[in-house]
Amino acid sequence: MSFSPSLGFAKLFLPSPSLLNFMALDSTAFSPTSLDEAYELLTRFVSQAKIIAGGTDLMVLMNARQLNAERFIDIWALNELRGISDEGETIRIGALTTYTQLIKSPLIQLHAPALAEASRTIGAIQIQNRGTIGGNIVNASPAGDSLPVLAAFDAEVEVGSVRGVRRIGFNEFYTGYRKTVMAADEIVLAVRAPKLKPGERSFFYKVGTRRAQAISKIVMAVKAKTTDGMINSINISLGSVAPTVIRAPQTESLLANATLNDEVIWQAATHLSKEVSPITDMRSTEHYRRKVARNALAKILSQMV
Repeated sequence: MSFSPSLGFAKLFLPSPSLLNFMALDSTAFSPTSLDEAYELLTRFVSQAKIIAGGTDLMVLMNARQLNAERFIDIWALNELRGISDEGETIRIGALTTYTQLIKSPLIQLHAPALAEASRTIGAIQIQNRGTIGGNIVNASPAGDSLPVLAAFDAEVEVGSVRGVRRIGFNEFYTGYRKTVMAADEIVLAVRAPKLKPGERSFFYKVGTRRAQAISKIVMAVKAKTTDGMINSINISLGSVAPTVIRAPQTESLLANATLNDEVIWQAATHLSKEVSPITDMRSTEHYRRKVARNALAKILSQMV
């Protein structure tokens, strides 16, 4: 099996000639035409290679010279990693599925509408056309807009290598800030999200500096089932309030079997503001994030009454 180094994919994203020089002089890029070839490259260059697909995150880092990699593996041509399919109780979303495809998918709109809503908040149309769900997952940013939805849905991440394919619960996928349980030679193949069950609804809420093209100050997703104002089940997840995307198990337990009213809503929302552990950074303060997390949950719960 042979591979031809290529810099052709990089030309799609070059913001300046200096980036091409950086790629050409300091690193080698490969463009596999099959998943097996990608596996072989990852095995050969384990811990040295960086996978690139849509490039909407990596190219920014490369242009800023903040990404140190000897080799790049461009997987954009691997159509086997694309597509959204109905698998009975779950929706399987290929890793190279773009945000635009998620937004337009009838399956996502019907069975996981919060994911379509989250995808609409990610960047501008150009980013939505190029950015991928797999990239958002492996980038492992706590501010990733799609991630709280996947956490609230108890999704599974499908990863593969020459050793085979395995599934990892999304809520066990991250081990720390920008860290995952993936081995160095593994690649994300897809994510599987359970469909909403009868009576369940999903909600998505994001607060950023602007209405569009903003990294979130806080992002929240909720999946819940209610009957006559009583919560039968609820999953609450948040981004930008901890080193990783998180669930809020204490607040979920507090709301289990509760009948929603103003007092219960405010009690749960206040509890959530204490359960999260945000930091102060250039985008927002710890105090602000706690307050917005409280208000966001109160707003979502009020829609369930």
